[in-house]
This record gives sequence, C-alpha cells and structure tokens, in this order.
Amino acid sequence: MRIAYQYKLRPTKTQAEKIDKTLEMLRFQYNYMLAQRFDWWKQNRCSINYCPLICHLPELKDQPTYYSQKQSLPKLKIDRPWYKDIHSQVLQEVPKRVELAFDRWMKSDKSGKRLGKPRFKGLNQYKTFVYPQFKQHWFVNNQVKLSKIGDVKVIVHRPLPDGFMMKTVSVTRKSNGYFVTFSLEDQTVPEIKPDIKRGKIVGIDVGLIDFVVTSDNESIPAPKYLRKAECKLKSAQRKVSRRKKGSKRRQKAIKQLAKKHRKVADTRKDFHFKTANNLLSNYDIVAVEKLNIKGMAKSKLAKSVHDAGWGQFNQILTDKAGRAGQLIVKVKPHGTSTECSNCGHKVKKTLAQRKHNCPQCNLSIGRDLNAAINIKNRAKALIKNLLPTTRFEGCEGVQLSLF
Repeated sequence: MRIAYQYKLRPTKTQAEKIDKTLEMLRFQYNYMLAQRFDWWKQNRCSINYCPLICHLPELKDQPTYYSQKQSLPKLKIDRPWYKDIHSQVLQEVPKRVELAFDRWMKSDKSGKRLGKPRFKGLNQYKTFVYPQFKQHWFVNNQVKLSKIGDVKVIVHRPLPDGFMMKTVSVTRKSNGYFVTFSLEDQTVPEIKPDIKRGKIVGIDVGLIDFVVTSDNESIPAPKYLRKAECKLKSAQRKVSRRKKGSKRRQKAIKQLAKKHRKVADTRKDFHFKTANNLLSNYDIVAVEKLNIKGMAKSKLAKSVHDAGWGQFNQILTDKAGRAGQLIVKVKPHGTSTECSNCGHKVKKTLAQRKHNCPQCNLSIGRDLNAAINIKNRAKALIKNLLPTTRFEGCEGVQLSLF
C-alpha cells in the first residue's frame, strides 16, 4: 500500500532561491522537450486523407522517446553548465513527465476518450520536482537532506508511521510556502476487520443542501466554503485586474488571490477528512452512489457541485477505508430518489420537491433519506453472498459496484 505524508518546509532565503531556480530551469527543459514532440508530430502527420498513386513522401523523422530525450541530458549539462546545479535524477523526471502528457493526448484511455493537448508551462506554472530515490536516514532531526539544495528544516506536525519504506520525495511550491511530500510503501496490505457485522452498514446520499444524509436519518449540512468566500475572492480578483501586467504590484495581488483560493480548498479538504473519519468510526461498510460528477459539473449547478467536492470526498473515503480494512460499496445511482424505500413504487418528483410521499404505502420521509435507504438496500443485495459470518475473504481493499 502506498501513502503520502506532506510537511511544510522552512527553507532559508538561499535555499528558497535554489528551489525557485531549479523549478525555473526544469520548466525550460520541459517546454523544450515538449516542443520536440510537437515538431515530430507536425512533420510526420498528413493534413489530407488521400494522395495520388505516385507522389513524393518526405523522409520521416524518428519519434522522440523518453530514452532518447533522457540520453540528451549529459550533453545539456555540457552546453549549459548551470544545469549541473540540479540533481541528475530530478532532471531525468522531466522527460518522463513529457512522455506521460504526450501519450495521454495521442493515445486514448480505456473508455476510448483522448485527453487535451498538453500545454507549455508558463512562468511559475512548474511547481514540483521529484527525487525518485530517497533514503530513510536523509530525514532526521526535523530536517530533510535535498541534494544540491542542502538540509532544509521541516515542520513535523505528525510522525511518519512505522513499518513503511520511503520511496520518493517531492518538493512543491504553493501559494502559502514550500512543502515536501514523502511517498511511503508497505507491502503488508491490511485485512478486512474480522469483527465486521452485517448490521454495521450505512448508505449515504450526497447533496448540495445537506452534504451527507445517512440511512440512519443523520444529516450534515453543506458548508459551502466557496459561496461564503465569494466576496473576498471578488475583491482580490478585482485588484489583480486593475494592476498593470508584468508589474510587481500585480504579482503581489496574484499571490494574495492564490492564498484566498488555497484557504478555501484547504478548509474544504479538512471538512471532507473529518466527515469521512466520522463515518468510518461508526460503520464498517459505507454504501455510496457512483455518480457522474463530471457530467453534473457541466450543468447549471456547476459552481455548487464544484464547491461540494464530491469527487475528493469519495477518494478520501475510499483511501481511509482501505487503510482501516473497511469496505466501500459503490452502487448504481439510477432511481434511488424516485423508488420508494418501503414498497419499491416509483414516485416521480422534481428537484424542488424535498419530500418523498408514496401514494401506495403512504410513506412520507425526506427525499434524501429515502435515497440513502435505497442505497443501503442495494449494497446489502450486492454483498449478501460475500459476507461470511466471521470475516471477509478475498475482499481486501475491494470497491464493489452494482450494475
């Protein structure tokens, strides 16, 4: 299992300048290697879909690959000696990032969709570099040893877990400072808790008014952090637009705006962690809907959907459940709001109708509560044959989906 621990760095003025210089040189090299890929693509592609039987074919050039671009790095340090100030493995991560971005654009994913064309990195847009090999003894006494930068002070707000092997270390520049992320690995995957009972299951329905409504009729109102901060964000954005482009005052205004956006994102993430921890501390199995969040984010409710952050919450809930040896069950969302949780009768209703009133069995409960109960019932039907009386077998870290 891989986990990540992030800490804030307290570099000196000289060390901060080295980090900024490293990021800027890596940005130049990233743009150069990406331009090589684009040049090959333009020179080897054909703008028409047919040609005469006899025609001249230009000589095709070799496609730049990760290994070919990686082999050019020693010559780069000869032509531009200032690149010697960057660790060799940090520099080798640049062609890997270029290849990953280019292949995502050229090749389709499992569903047949292609991602957008990669863009060149502008000023201050290259924010992270990685040390792919890192030793445990390089992080001691609240200091981390970064090659070519020095021993940088770290604010260790929580200790690293025991039994994990340190794999990679990433240094990131954010609006509120510099951060280091340790990627840890443990080969021992946690087993599903042996004392899981069939009754310790809950269905949750996420929404925009109430962020979570459980099948036990407990609700958590949506905090709406973005909506509450809109006035301050609007004022900060106005300052940016009034400053002259390229001026120092505009750069300061941009930093202030970025800090306000960062605060909204951090408070939302903290709320998601606390909500997920509360659910997993009371239940062993959590049933959720497999929503099409990308499609919902393109509707008229786009801002509210982005403000809720359902995708981030589902990811946090899944990760925490995997570490604790608990189970997340994803069910099909179609019909959870219209189907009666008592008799199964279909009751059509608009979004404005927040009550579920069944004419067949006279059930009258909240719309979201009815959906949460349906989600729980679908999850029970899915895992009915996968729950032995003593423990789960063969379900370690599994996400089940009902289709």
